[in-house]
Amino acid sequence: MTNQPEVQSVWQLVRYLRDLLDHDRRLSDVWVGGEVSNLTRASSGHIYFTLKDRGASLRCVFFRTANAGQGDRVEMGASLIAHGKAGVFEQRGELQFVVDFVQPAGVGARQAEFERRRALFEEEGLFDPARKRQLPRFPERIGVVTSMRGAAVGDVRTVLGRRWPRAAVMLQPAQVQGNLAAVSIAEAVRDVAPKEDPTAWPDVVIVTRGGGASEDLWAFNEEPVVRAIYGCPVPVVSAVGHEKDTTLADLVADMRAATPSAAAELATPDRRELLGQVRGLLLRQHMQLSRRINQLTEGVSRDVARLDRSLPDTQNWHRRIAAHADAMRHRATAATAASRDGTTALAARLETLSPLATLDRGYALVAREDGTAIGRAADLQDGDRIEIQWRDGSRHARVDSP
Repeated sequence: MTNQPEVQSVWQLVRYLRDLLDHDRRLSDVWVGGEVSNLTRASSGHIYFTLKDRGASLRCVFFRTANAGQGDRVEMGASLIAHGKAGVFEQRGELQFVVDFVQPAGVGARQAEFERRRALFEEEGLFDPARKRQLPRFPERIGVVTSMRGAAVGDVRTVLGRRWPRAAVMLQPAQVQGNLAAVSIAEAVRDVAPKEDPTAWPDVVIVTRGGGASEDLWAFNEEPVVRAIYGCPVPVVSAVGHEKDTTLADLVADMRAATPSAAAELATPDRRELLGQVRGLLLRQHMQLSRRINQLTEGVSRDVARLDRSLPDTQNWHRRIAAHADAMRHRATAATAASRDGTTALAARLETLSPLATLDRGYALVAREDGTAIGRAADLQDGDRIEIQWRDGSRHARVDSP
């Protein structure tokens, strides 16, 4: 006795096919190119059309919620590349392509994907200028997310050491190229400023890598990186590639720099410039005090002359007036000298705060490879890797027992 075959309804079969397509990830994030035909613009705002080439055709639907700002690109005979997912229109049992983004065919798939993501994040408000934060003026800790193998890390450290050596550099290694780069960069951004521990936050974070082809920089256009930078609790400076390169990481960051070195300059003040400003303030203060002293001196002289004319010609009064005038000049001169000495001492203290001043006297600075300063021999263990910096350069070394 043979088993009776199971008879499925049309609805069951079509629903099964729809579920197959919905669960196939390869068909839920697809770019397809072709020529537009059978174009219909419904009163509801939806756009229906067919994409065809020499071998096949595909029914497409571009819903009103997705086609805002893009509907004009869909014209009869136009060559397009469209992004979306494959599905089944159950009422007719037809295969259809649900479109969410379109670009002219000449743009290229990679650039089209960049524009699609840019439009998506822009609609969410991730690039809104109103949410951009100001960089701190005098950062004490600077986070740096980059590869430890590239030239970018050296460029950033050199500029930071020259401009603002008092800031601690918090290096957070990341893979900046390849299939795992996006996840690595995103994790490094979250690790350098962990939301659960505000005490460990740097004042600013630099996310950077050197130049390369567009495919080498593509990790900085991936969603994990964009959202990690957007969610970073401290301001972020992005410097990816060269000046002509623009990534989504650049657009979401609080500030974009053309190169890694430029990022380090944006994130820090210049100590030499600050010392020049202090010296300028000292000079202006000295000039103002000198003018005031001259004004007071002239006023005293005028008062003395007026009293000489109005008082009897008595030697005792004359001596007392002269003594008062001399005392006033002495106090004004002393006040000027004290102010000048105080300001000069302040400038000298600023100069001595720089670790580079210590190097100029023949000393060396010892730090771990991650930039953490080492103040005592007890802080080191056998096998630790250290960096020793003199005024003319630095060397790496490994700690060993005497």
